Amino acid sequence: MAMDAIDIERMIKEGLPGAEVTIRDMAGDGNHYAATVISESFRGKSRVQQHQMVYAALKGQMGGVLHALALQTSVPD
Repeated sequence: MAMDAIDIERMIKEGLPGAEVTIRDMAGDGNHYAATVISESFRGKSRVQQHQMVYAALKGQMGGVLHALALQTSVPD
């Protein structure tokens, strides 16, 4: 069973309060998503650390219910 984009967005926003999150279904199949996450909490963190923070917000769903997620992370301007 796939995850809905709304659920992915909600989980990221709950795990990273104040984050700006955009989710796109890349293949139209509910299994391959792209996410852009902009969060002040990323400031001073490496790209790997930023991605780990997003994965932590998804509470173990990556690689299971959530098959593929292409991530772009950044801090606000």
